[in-house]
Amino acid sequence: MTKALEGVRILDFTHVQSGPTCTQLLAWFGADVIKVERPGVGDITRTQLQDVPDADSLYFTMLNSNKRSITLDTKNRTGMEVLEDLVRVCDVLVENFAPGALARMGLTWERIQALNPRMIVASVKGFGPGPYEECKVYENVAQCAGGAASTTGFRDGIPLVTGAQIGDSGTGLHLALGIVTALYQRTHTGRGQRVDCAMQDGVLNLCRVKLRDQQRLTHGPLKEYSQYGEGVPFGDAVPRAGNDSGGGQPGRIVKCKGWETDPNAYLYFITQAPVWEKICDVIGEPEWKTHPDFAKPAARLPRLTQIFERIEQWTMTKTKFEAMDILNQYDIPCGPILSMKELAEEPSLRATGTIVEVEHPVRGPYLTVGNPIKLSDSPTEVVRSPLLGEHTDEVLRRVLSYSDERILEVAGSGAIGSVQKIAAE
Repeated sequence: MTKALEGVRILDFTHVQSGPTCTQLLAWFGADVIKVERPGVGDITRTQLQDVPDADSLYFTMLNSNKRSITLDTKNRTGMEVLEDLVRVCDVLVENFAPGALARMGLTWERIQALNPRMIVASVKGFGPGPYEECKVYENVAQCAGGAASTTGFRDGIPLVTGAQIGDSGTGLHLALGIVTALYQRTHTGRGQRVDCAMQDGVLNLCRVKLRDQQRLTHGPLKEYSQYGEGVPFGDAVPRAGNDSGGGQPGRIVKCKGWETDPNAYLYFITQAPVWEKICDVIGEPEWKTHPDFAKPAARLPRLTQIFERIEQWTMTKTKFEAMDILNQYDIPCGPILSMKELAEEPSLRATGTIVEVEHPVRGPYLTVGNPIKLSDSPTEVVRSPLLGEHTDEVLRRVLSYSDERILEVAGSGAIGSVQKIAAE
């Protein structure tokens, strides 16, 4: 069975998280991803947050599955020659350098087009054209600049960033879609093109419901927000809403049995209108089904705090999983707060390949995320991340078809650093 992107070759000039997220996803779908790293150093995340001495960190291994690694000094004249040869034979170049870095290397768009007019050049940047275009951006900066932080947290608290990496990984996912789209268009036009994805733009795209609420706010209060029911006036910008639902159905996180000692003994509970009567029966308030203060959604809005306090009285008598089992019988929307430990140990996620155990020659077995997108005709096999420069000789021989003499010349120039094998097999 072939893979969806089999035959597509990616020249991976990415590092840290946003770019590697993108190229790893493409590799999972079968693209040949050649990661270019500095000799003796490599991607900075190889040594960041190390938990096993002298082994690549989980930060690196979990973002670079299914790739090949070559080491190349692009400041070396011979190294630049090798890089240009790679541009000629690859389909896509992906980078997340600082603005202008690729051009300073000598790879301007014009030079790349001259080398390979079919080449797609995909870039992650912090901001698009505008006043902050040249600014350096990291995950939390993107969350703040893209609207996530201003709308996350509780109304009387400071803005908060989320634990989900929506700036880095979220932008990488957006970029991967752009690359696949450009590859498809190339089948019609024969031409390459630039694909740009700004982290601010990616975060804002994921915060679109808050931009929706910003526009609704000009026409009156946001009635599904807790502060409406508490009689707190709205300002001119979308407020932080704690754990209120982002949709039209009120929802909050409530305590479950064991919350006093377990920081994750909680359940998200949504009071969806079509199942309101079932909710009343479950929590032991059958009179609320007909009471004028509770029977209709509009009547319930100013009383949401009272309603969720009563729901919480019921959930505190059940574990989050017991509550889930009961509520799901009545199609009442809810979800347990699952810890990373619970997710890592969940058998169903192992069975679907969402979480995978991989063997590494230095660090031993480790857990990593698998492909979240399942294709029936292109199953994903997660392969460990490459050691630094592990495939340098292989790429020079099999991708660039270099002779033994040329490989020895490249090695002698210092362009590829120290590699394990430079002679003929």
